[in-house]
Amino acid sequence: MEQSNKVILLAGPTASGKSELAIKLAKHFNGEVINADSMQVYNEISILTSKPHLKDRKNVKHHLYGFCSVKEKFSTGQWLKLATDNIKKLWKKKKIPIVVGGTGLYFKALTNGLVKIPDIPNNLRIETRKLHQKIGQKNFYNQLIKLDHLAKNFVLPTDAQRSMRVYEVKKFTNKSLFDLMKDTKSNFHSSVFNKIFINIPRNLLLERIERRVEKMFMDGAIEEAKLFFKMRVYRELSSNKIIGLREIKNYLNKKTSLIEAKELISQKTRQYAKRQLTWARGHMRSWETIDSSNINDFFKKTINKIS
Repeated sequence: MEQSNKVILLAGPTASGKSELAIKLAKHFNGEVINADSMQVYNEISILTSKPHLKDRKNVKHHLYGFCSVKEKFSTGQWLKLATDNIKKLWKKKKIPIVVGGTGLYFKALTNGLVKIPDIPNNLRIETRKLHQKIGQKNFYNQLIKLDHLAKNFVLPTDAQRSMRVYEVKKFTNKSLFDLMKDTKSNFHSSVFNKIFINIPRNLLLERIERRVEKMFMDGAIEEAKLFFKMRVYRELSSNKIIGLREIKNYLNKKTSLIEAKELISQKTRQYAKRQLTWARGHMRSWETIDSSNINDFFKKTINKIS
């Protein structure tokens, strides 16, 4: 593989073995790892987010892990800027950046660019949501189509969140979100990317998720969650969406048993993995998909794809 100006992108469902594979690839290609998981950016939560172990992060240099407080807002745009800066720094050091994670939107921003939309004023967002609540999705969608005729080709009549987003963008900027998207491009030429999506058999993925949840509790997930609750994080912040926090809170408040909490965490993780696979089918069609059940086999197949 040519050393100059290449980036390995490594995606896959949660618990598929991405982090372990990234380390093997970094050692093979003289590379360093860049995080593309929106929950592993947080400093205070490591167990529930399955952050790579500290020893692994020391063994091979890792970037953008655990640098942001759970009390801070962190956006895709912020991640894109940091990831871009890190890629360029690694190129200067003659290193291969290996971007690994499960957040599809991060990869899309890196490969396709990010739509530049001004911050929507809070009063317009509230007004939009009040209107939606008052007239319902069907009537709101009809109003949206009148306001922005392009929306008919891109927004499903049942998609309430996207309908409101497109509506408020048009109201505030007087431009269609879909016209803004046409002007969006990546900071990098597409030829620099080696895009790999790894996939393991469903039964094995489910087993790994079950084992991971058990290990989380053995490693101190409850204590980690307690520390999070003490921080009184503003409820609108994304860190509250970390899988396991709500379930552990209900367990601590005696609303569920420990067994039920673990099962609910496993269930939510399975649902998340399913959403990741659905995203990949819709947004990662140009990626090389590698199917296997063994890390060494993944490694060999990946090497063949990107060498």
